[in-house]
Amino acid sequence: MTNNGKIDKVVGKVKETTGDVTNNEELKGEGVLKQVEGKIKEVSSDIKDKTEEVIGDVKEKFDNK
Repeated sequence: MTNNGKIDKVVGKVKETTGDVTNNEELKGEGVLKQVEGKIKEVSSDIKDKTEEVIGDVKEKFDNK
């Protein structure tokens, strides 16, 4: 199973909320950072997928010539 950042975003949200409820600014900050890490992984995965799609399309066009 690939993560693609979704798990990090959920863990981050839980940490942020827990930090907020317990008045723990450090935990809250860790949660925000974990969510950012998840978003970066998500965007990176999207870029990778799109790049592979474009490369496949280019290869297909060259193979058809």
